[in-house]
Amino acid sequence: MPKNTDPYSMPESLLSLDLPSAIPALSLKEKEALAKDIRNTLIHVVAKNGGHLAPSLGVVELTLAILSVFDPAKDHVVWDVGHQCYAWKLLTGRAKDFHTLRQLHGLAGYPKISECPKYDRFGVGHASTSISAALGMAMARDLKGTNEQSIAVIGDGALTGGMAFEALNQAGGLEKKMIVILNDNEMSISDNVGALSQFLSRNLANKRYMNFKEKTGKILKSIPKIGEFLYRTVERGEKSFKTFFTPGMLFEAFRFNYIGPVDGHDLEQLIRHLSMAKELNKPVLLHVRTKKGYGYAPAENNPSRFHRVPGFEPETGLVPPPPATEGTKGPGFTKVFGKTLCKLASMDKNIVAISAAMPDGTGLGEFRQKFPERFIDTGICEEHAVTFAAGMASRGYKPVVAIYSTFMQRAYDQVIHDVCIQNLPVVFCLDRAGLVGEDGPTHHGAFDLTFLRSIPNMHLIAPRDEADLPNALYTALQLNAPVALRYPPMPSRSKTQPSEEFTLLKVGEGEMLIEPKDKKSLCVISVGHRVHTCRFAVEEVTKEGKEGIGLFDARWVRPLPEEQLREIASQYKSLLIVEENIRAGGFSSAVLEFLSDNNLLQGISITRIGLPENAFVEHGPVRELRKICGLDIDSLMQSVRDSWQDAQ
Repeated sequence: MPKNTDPYSMPESLLSLDLPSAIPALSLKEKEALAKDIRNTLIHVVAKNGGHLAPSLGVVELTLAILSVFDPAKDHVVWDVGHQCYAWKLLTGRAKDFHTLRQLHGLAGYPKISECPKYDRFGVGHASTSISAALGMAMARDLKGTNEQSIAVIGDGALTGGMAFEALNQAGGLEKKMIVILNDNEMSISDNVGALSQFLSRNLANKRYMNFKEKTGKILKSIPKIGEFLYRTVERGEKSFKTFFTPGMLFEAFRFNYIGPVDGHDLEQLIRHLSMAKELNKPVLLHVRTKKGYGYAPAENNPSRFHRVPGFEPETGLVPPPPATEGTKGPGFTKVFGKTLCKLASMDKNIVAISAAMPDGTGLGEFRQKFPERFIDTGICEEHAVTFAAGMASRGYKPVVAIYSTFMQRAYDQVIHDVCIQNLPVVFCLDRAGLVGEDGPTHHGAFDLTFLRSIPNMHLIAPRDEADLPNALYTALQLNAPVALRYPPMPSRSKTQPSEEFTLLKVGEGEMLIEPKDKKSLCVISVGHRVHTCRFAVEEVTKEGKEGIGLFDARWVRPLPEEQLREIASQYKSLLIVEENIRAGGFSSAVLEFLSDNNLLQGISITRIGLPENAFVEHGPVRELRKICGLDIDSLMQSVRDSWQDAQ
């Protein structure tokens, strides 16, 4: 496994200059040199800390151009998604702390108002929000009578999201002065999909057309006296003609003044066109074409791999396998999900897989290759993905929507209205459930148990390990109802490998993993990927001589294993309920509600452990975040000891 031992230190230009105020006065040559320093810094810091490298490398010149034309202390710049903001952070007063990027208590990986209210005007993390936010700022500006600029920078596929078009429509109708910068790199996380991506990529610069243009230009210029005039007239007409056949037509229809496409790595062009846009008193869209990962060959050659990358060797770009955490043993939930779905799809031609721009991240890469006719990537359109799946389910298919837990929040209305009210058999596979680490509060899967378990007709299951996941998925596809599975991407502590055969799980039935033979004092009740950590904690505390401790894996959050919970409540004096979801409305709330509604709480001491309900969990390594939340091994062992003592 390669180690990053590079003794890289921050370039003097990023520490000595009065940034960002010094940028406008720099010469073009000085700005280009600064761009190189920025890239080197991004590469070496991300090599050590991990992060979104390719998106940030692609906007270095654009960031410098924005800071050359606009005053960030006055003007409002909103970065869509925000994972391309590293150069922005470097150039807006955070260079000396940039080495702490994505570390616990360090700089966040996304724009964050509380981190830098002077320059980070709007916090982000999910896609397609920037135009709405910038339009709101423009409206507020006009109501206040001030004159600051309002700029949205959108790209990486975020323009495929419906919310962006809702905002474009509103902005054009209001005719507010604002600038939308479309960072068109032909990529989201993976390759862009859909008609819009194809439309944005259209151009007339093919070889036949260029040869014709060159020959025609020479003929026109050769005409005495009026040749040069004719050539310039035709050239202006060509630009109008190209605007009609290229993206200008689309944005002009939204009543935006379209400028572009512009080379996004040409600082001089960028500054000139941004200055032009700044002077227009109407909505402007500047179309900028960039290359994701620009300036670093490994990222340019494999932008998807370097979209979000762990630590790597900066000289080679070699990425090591992810480190194991808490003694992990298994192959990982995401990998097992992908292989299981392929196996099930080979047995059932009605199974289809749907991704919202995350085929590789959700483990659907193999499915896409094996069953291309049954794989759909909707782009960054979670709401559409869910209703699209509902439409397929209504026609007898079995859609599996693989999506990150945090992005599932964006389609909550569609889950209720289009899936659950109609009781359609859509299976939601929620990857990245629980704490995800350095991406922080916008990406933690902290709420899915809470917002899904309250919906009628929804079935909710949390497999405890990679051996449990295939059976859970198999069972979900047999139910004629909405089902959600939630799991993390990383391996579990289990040593059990998935079976070659599938077992149909009983709905609403968990499994007692440890049951004391005689005295029963404490029962630890858990669900999902914390079960094995709880098992380790129970086994270690039992070795200390504390007898009568049981462990129950509920497995189902909806419907709950009610009969088993009744039995547990009648036999144990103390319950310790553990989940990696917010406590408010989550699994432990469901258990408490059931026990209370059935008068089963008398004489029982209950402790609940989960994510805090009154604060968002910040960014940092998962191991450290779990310790803060009391979900790591040492904390759980102490909680088991304390709850056991309550039962004595």
